[in-house]
Amino acid sequence: MKKELLLLTVPLALLLAQCHQPGMKNEQAAKPTAGVGQYFIQKTLDSLINYGGEVNSFRMEKGVKQCALLWRASDGDDSSFMNFCLNNFLDTNAGRDSMFVKLSHNTEILSGNFLRMILALRKPLDLDEGNISPIDLLYGGYDPSSHMLQDFFDNQIAFITALNFPFYNLDEKMTFGPEWTREQWGYTRLGDLYTARVPANLLQDITTATTSADTYISEYNIYMGRLVDSNMKTCFPAGMKLISHWGLRDEIKSNYRNENGLVKQEMIYEVMKRIIDQSIPQAVINNNYYRWEPYRNIVYEDTVQVDVNPEPDTRYSHLLDNFRAVKAVDPYEPYYPTFIERAFDKGMELHEQDVEKLFTDFLTAPVIKQMAALIRQRLGRDLKPFDIWYNGFKPKNPYTEEQLDEIVRKKYPNREAFESDLPNILMKMGFSQSRAHEITSHIQVDASRGAGHAWGAGMTSEKSHLRTRFEKNGMNYKSYNIAIHEFGHTVEQTITLHDVDYYILSGVPNTAFTEALAFLFQKQDLDLLGIHSVDTDKEYLEALDNCWSTYEIMGVSLVDMNVWKWMYAHPDATPAELKEAVISIAKDIWNTYYAPVLGMKDEPILAIYSHMIDNPLYLPAYPVGHLIDYQIERYLKDRKLPEEIECIYTAGDIIPELWMEKAVGSEISAAPTIQAAEEALKHIGE
Repeated sequence: MKKELLLLTVPLALLLAQCHQPGMKNEQAAKPTAGVGQYFIQKTLDSLINYGGEVNSFRMEKGVKQCALLWRASDGDDSSFMNFCLNNFLDTNAGRDSMFVKLSHNTEILSGNFLRMILALRKPLDLDEGNISPIDLLYGGYDPSSHMLQDFFDNQIAFITALNFPFYNLDEKMTFGPEWTREQWGYTRLGDLYTARVPANLLQDITTATTSADTYISEYNIYMGRLVDSNMKTCFPAGMKLISHWGLRDEIKSNYRNENGLVKQEMIYEVMKRIIDQSIPQAVINNNYYRWEPYRNIVYEDTVQVDVNPEPDTRYSHLLDNFRAVKAVDPYEPYYPTFIERAFDKGMELHEQDVEKLFTDFLTAPVIKQMAALIRQRLGRDLKPFDIWYNGFKPKNPYTEEQLDEIVRKKYPNREAFESDLPNILMKMGFSQSRAHEITSHIQVDASRGAGHAWGAGMTSEKSHLRTRFEKNGMNYKSYNIAIHEFGHTVEQTITLHDVDYYILSGVPNTAFTEALAFLFQKQDLDLLGIHSVDTDKEYLEALDNCWSTYEIMGVSLVDMNVWKWMYAHPDATPAELKEAVISIAKDIWNTYYAPVLGMKDEPILAIYSHMIDNPLYLPAYPVGHLIDYQIERYLKDRKLPEEIECIYTAGDIIPELWMEKAVGSEISAAPTIQAAEEALKHIGE
């Protein structure tokens, strides 16, 4: 998972799309007042046109209206507004070009240094370096950039930028974007920076909230060796500690070939359901003292049953706090008045209804039922709810999960060993020695407290941070698999920061595009260990695996999307009410798209993903990423991977559909994934 930043002048709290408990400060935040009246807007435009000519009239109108929308009485009266526009509008290309260079340069300085401070303050929370103290939470939840937006409106930097580099909405970008030069795209990205005037205290609340939610998730571990059945027996190793949901899910995946695998999978599923409905005992979360029988939900101290309290809907308290914090920003967002619009139109730059249709069309494709029938045949049993994570389409390799753990631990006994091997990993993927060392010189590996993530650098003088778990006896296979995924993120982050022509265009259109490269890397994890499949059906199996994985994560994403719609419809809900709504929505999505395929109804499993709690509306990026990944992968077939990756990703931060057209010659589509699965089924079924 990538911890994504956008650009400078939108404070980092909002850019991370993160949130938390609003507190009394939000009640006291000044509400936005009306901007400049229409009479003075027109008077200003008439004066500018007389001064600068008709040639700039379109840009003048957009810039003046954007500034007028954001202007407040505290900025001056209507006459002051008109004088500001007349004095600061740049009517020459040379003047505008010079301004563009200065704004881009200063954007990098501020964005990069604020990110550097934030990462340093969050270090005790993000890295596995001991217990977290209350003061760590306070520092980690502080956003030093939260006042920047307010300051830039006060000193008029925001107004000067908006006046000369006005905002274009998504439909306008889709209409005009294909004809824009790279420089014009840079101008447009500057115009995206000042579309709202959000009070600093609300932005700080967002950061405080996400820090709390992220810490909660990062510490949500289950000690598997303490899980017991009714006979007080366990089927998991004593030292196994799995984070929810990533570790639990991956353990289900790893047990399709193992002895007693089904017994383990069913027990993990019970644990997941207890987490979702919050009947999980508080005492067994991140605690290896008690034994826990999840089926009957009984806790033991040694062999004596003890009474303990369930988790008090903490999971849903964080989700609700997230919602309330970002919703408090809504009145200050004239172009994107809900967080849902900000997540899709502003963040993903894809309309929410288009994304939802993409998902529902895919989920109802006939090939899904055909794949389920094949899985049922391969397993020799009726399907279970957790078979949404079936990974039997992986090409065969001769090693068990335990053997893979041993191989990885020997190769990477510590953080330093993995970091030093990064150039070799890239060279195995086809990068030249010099280029591999150049890219990895900008990447630092950290031992993560949570499952793993990647932080991009905000400026060229800093490094991207690849974070994954390292146990005391070294890296295990699950952590390695995640690390290769995160490595894909950091390679993208490095290429799109250092090699994109304009800093303001650095990055990718949205998180789906960095997820696509991360998936592309992750698929090669065994090859990078020197474990090469000799399975002649490899290509077909990979197509089926990709399609089934996309099917699973699309349902999870629809739950996330519908939960946010529910919260907007029920803004005063309690955590208990939200919990029931989430479970109900998860079951409804299941019954619509999964029960007809897997054969059982009213399963809540689609609500288990931790992203929904600590990273609001991030989940839809994953299935879109899967689709993009497969389109890119098909395009790259028989092409040189390093050269094509660098060519594709240096397109930078333009809108998704245009990025895809330039990269692979087609729009974002589910068709290649579905068609490849259909072809694979014909072959596998022969």
